[in-house]
Amino acid sequence: MKLQELERELKVEFKNRKLLENVFIHRSYLNENRSSKQSSNEKLEFLGDSVLSLITSVYLYKKYPKLTEGEYTEIKASIVRTESLAEAASKLKLGECLYLSKGQDHENGRENKNILADSFEALIAALFIEFGFDRAYAFVEQRLFKDTLDFIVSHNLYMSPKSRLQEYTQAQFKSTPKYVVEEEKGPEHLRTYKIGVYINAKRISGGTGKTKKEAEEKAAKSALEKIT
Repeated sequence: MKLQELERELKVEFKNRKLLENVFIHRSYLNENRSSKQSSNEKLEFLGDSVLSLITSVYLYKKYPKLTEGEYTEIKASIVRTESLAEAASKLKLGECLYLSKGQDHENGRENKNILADSFEALIAALFIEFGFDRAYAFVEQRLFKDTLDFIVSHNLYMSPKSRLQEYTQAQFKSTPKYVVEEEKGPEHLRTYKIGVYINAKRISGGTGKTKKEAEEKAAKSALEKIT
């Protein structure tokens, strides 16, 4: 996709062409093109990350006024993450616009989730700089939040597996899950834990992790997959 095609898709026209180009310049490209006067998209990505955080906070505050601050934080973490941003970038075919080194290109850099996520945030920053907050907000709402965020909220997918399991068991079984350490091994700095989750004294599933919390979350996730 050429930059003009992207502009047509977004229904915008950048007067600052270098700004738009800068969105897609990966640092690896500059390593092979040292004469380039452009910089990498890292500064735009940094700004875009902050703008996205603000947009998400405003959106949640306006659309879900009854949720708590803690729920806002969990929802924000579930939508503003590499996988979600990369998916949104892929739908826009941002990978086709990237300036990459030959090596990075050969190693499927145009499909790299981290690179795509960074370009998406850089594009948010460019829209913010060129057209203002409202245009950046509309872009994020349409290209990232639409359907996805509402689905996450309506299905409580922003909650941790432990929280979801507890909510489910309280509603279905009038009880709460119990987590039991079944195995603990390894030296202090390499300790691993195996934890089982029980509902009404019946073992439903188990999980292993480097911390008890990690093992409990994995056990809860596995339990949800089995009973829901």
